[in-house]
Amino acid sequence: MSEPEHGRYPYRPIVDRPVYDWPGGKRLALYLGVNHEVFDFGGGLGAELAPSQTQPDVMNYAWRDYGNRVGVWRLFDLFDRLQLRTTALLNADVLDRCPGLAEACRDRGDEIAAHGGSNARAQGSLFRSGERSLIADVTERLTALGTRPTGWLGPWISESKVTPDLLKEAGYRYVLDWAHDDQPTRMATRHGDLLSVPYSQEINDLPAVIQRKQEAEGFATMIRDTVTQLLSEADRRPVVLGIALHPYIMGQAHRVPPLARVLEELRQADDPRIWWTTAGAIAKHVAENDLAV
Repeated sequence: MSEPEHGRYPYRPIVDRPVYDWPGGKRLALYLGVNHEVFDFGGGLGAELAPSQTQPDVMNYAWRDYGNRVGVWRLFDLFDRLQLRTTALLNADVLDRCPGLAEACRDRGDEIAAHGGSNARAQGSLFRSGERSLIADVTERLTALGTRPTGWLGPWISESKVTPDLLKEAGYRYVLDWAHDDQPTRMATRHGDLLSVPYSQEINDLPAVIQRKQEAEGFATMIRDTVTQLLSEADRRPVVLGIALHPYIMGQAHRVPPLARVLEELRQADDPRIWWTTAGAIAKHVAENDLAV
């Protein structure tokens, strides 16, 4: 049954909020959220390059698998060259199915954030006990990398009605599922407030390239124009831009050069208003300074 309100956060327009700075007086917090995902062979959920005809769907499965085998390493080369840390949004099953990939994220200094177990399944249909167990299992496995994750992105942005409650109960600081704002906001849960950190469904290669049929140049233009617009607003308010990337999409050889050009432009411009950061650092700064509305 649908409900008119979710009860997680009240309406408050962005023009009617306290004004604050990011560290160092910066005004645009910019992070790269890189989705490291695995999928099932012969079934389950998964983005499609072209419509599936039969199962096993070898074409789409192999296309997605390319991201973990090749595309991600191409993106690592780019990020290393530009000295960019990312927020690594990790399916916990990556640890078993792609040995060394999660460790490479950790070793290059990326923030490790939880992205469910696998992207073959959406958690929103689970019963409370099953979802609680999923969150606990994912947290335990990712913590074995050396640091307990503080942020969560649900596979396919799938939530049940109690997901924020369960995440807060499990000790999570922030969630990335809700693309409702350009600033971190407080979400009410049964166990206290949970931060919602902006994660874009617009500046996101999956809907842009796969669903809207744009190519990488168009996606790069979207990044460029968004940064320009947000910086034009920066004297009035602090904002966040999360650029969402999937290695099986933007890690393709023909798509890396346009992405590289726009990131190189932004890095070389060295705008003093931009804070190149991670989603976790944003959440930490907001929580420690009690900044979220």
